[in-house]
Amino acid sequence: MRPGRNLASHGARRALWTLMGMFVVLSCEAQSRDHIIVVGSSTVFPFSALVAEHFSHSGPFPAPSVSASSTAEGFRLFCAGPGIDTPDIGNASRPISPAERTACTHSGVKQIAEIRIGYDSLIVANSVSADSLDLTLRQLWLAIASQVPVEGRLVPNPYQRWSDIDPRLPHKPITLFGPSVGHGTRDAFVELVMEPSCKVALAGVVFSPEQREACTRVRRDGHWIDVENIELTLGKLASNRGAIGILTYSYLEQFTNRIHAGKIDGVEPSVTSISSGAYPLSRPLFIYVKQSHLKSVLGLADFATEFLSFCAAGTHGYLADEGLVPLPSAELLRQRASMAALLHR
Repeated sequence: MRPGRNLASHGARRALWTLMGMFVVLSCEAQSRDHIIVVGSSTVFPFSALVAEHFSHSGPFPAPSVSASSTAEGFRLFCAGPGIDTPDIGNASRPISPAERTACTHSGVKQIAEIRIGYDSLIVANSVSADSLDLTLRQLWLAIASQVPVEGRLVPNPYQRWSDIDPRLPHKPITLFGPSVGHGTRDAFVELVMEPSCKVALAGVVFSPEQREACTRVRRDGHWIDVENIELTLGKLASNRGAIGILTYSYLEQFTNRIHAGKIDGVEPSVTSISSGAYPLSRPLFIYVKQSHLKSVLGLADFATEFLSFCAAGTHGYLADEGLVPLPSAELLRQRASMAALLHR
């Protein structure tokens, strides 16, 4: 073989290997990412943002991208597909629904880790310049439901003032500001207040499915006002002393100089009553991790682990300072064990 052809062939092989190497590098880059993407619940957002801050300051990884919308919107984005261009974590103030899990599966997101990070609760709050209320779940439901039973019939809600429901309640117009549809806090309110109260009220009475659904919907006659950004409720309560807002316990922890919370069924919201379940409106908070991203997104496993660290989620952790009600010790240990098992698969 002539030297010229040998050199030419050698040069061609080098060029081919170079192109193949570039392809491999580009393929690897296309299948990995050096920052974490977190989406979902505005209730969980401040906790995720704080973990992201500590995470970026204490290790070699870039700060995660954390955005807030609603639990439902977070699951929509999270379940869009398994690709590296989709979110790694979905924040949620309620468990994922069967329909949402099915949507995930259909789009190729088949392995999801559910991590309980702590507790929060709904509160019935008003301005500190007004007297706080002491309500039962039934009274709260009667103030808000689209239809209520009167003399054995379901009728459009007739109650205009709190005293119309019970003479011992304030003789003030019913005005409630609450989260709009799609917020996990709204879903939790329906689950914790509307559905069980409706079920008890209609027990033993024959109503159509449509009628039963009506008593789990909030009224639309101006007494309940949807709020897209829950934090705006604080300003509305400040400007309207007679109004009540449906907020979360974390707001009470942060704004004790602006709002206070009423009792529900005689129980005040507190760290103890929420974590024990004694307070009727307590609920767990979650993050959902896309397991297929654990090996392709740098730092994702470390970030999820940080969420359950004693420094973050423990009784005296920095998330408790932000308003998260910590998991009981035994439950935190179970969550940590589940996470450890997941990472070693």
